[in-house]
Amino acid sequence: MEKKELLYEGKAKKVFTTEDPDALIVSYKDDATAFDGQKKGTIVGKGAINNRMTNHVFKLLEAEGVPTHLIEELNDRETVVKKVEIVPLEVIIRNFSAGSFAKKMGMEEGIELKQPTLEFSYKNDDLHDPFINSYYALALGLATQEEIDAISRYAFKVNEVMRNYFAGLGIELIDFKIEFGRFHGQIILADEVSPDTCRLWDKETHEKLDKDRFRRDLGNVEDAYQEVFRRLGIQ
Repeated sequence: MEKKELLYEGKAKKVFTTEDPDALIVSYKDDATAFDGQKKGTIVGKGAINNRMTNHVFKLLEAEGVPTHLIEELNDRETVVKKVEIVPLEVIIRNFSAGSFAKKMGMEEGIELKQPTLEFSYKNDDLHDPFINSYYALALGLATQEEIDAISRYAFKVNEVMRNYFAGLGIELIDFKIEFGRFHGQIILADEVSPDTCRLWDKETHEKLDKDRFRRDLGNVEDAYQEVFRRLGIQ
């Protein structure tokens, strides 16, 4: 499988066409952004970690019945994926209070919620990805009820599998953002699962092992990403 034309370049990835109309090659970058791109920087080695971690976790999820876009890992930074039509909903699952949720709800960070909760944002950079609910999504034609039901079901399954998996590595899965796409009429998990998209805290020390170290100028950003990767034990 070879890269043809650059189809899209985002904040963290480049996407290329291939000779297969149903397949794309995703190339992960070390670029880092926060606060709608207002803060920019580089996290050395991030692209390779995010690529390999995503593929590792997607294989675990596939084994548990969650369909994903993964086809084949080419090298440390590049992966062949199914060409999906992204559903314009950012799907956020929260297990603990943190970030914008803690701020909106007037809570301290790190309080375990009574149950995992799901929220949607409208994936639109110009509007800064506003919070919406399923009724908004239906009214705007972003997804059908059947698709929303599938997305919600898969999202909670992803949470169940990942939370148990990370707990075994001494990591608490605080919250995470995922995206889904349509592939020949089927809803499948797309995008990535990484320290860019998940809040990951050490279970004992509550040290942040994710992009919050970059957002909040906490330092040791590369070390945190490397620590998560080390615990995954990917060869």
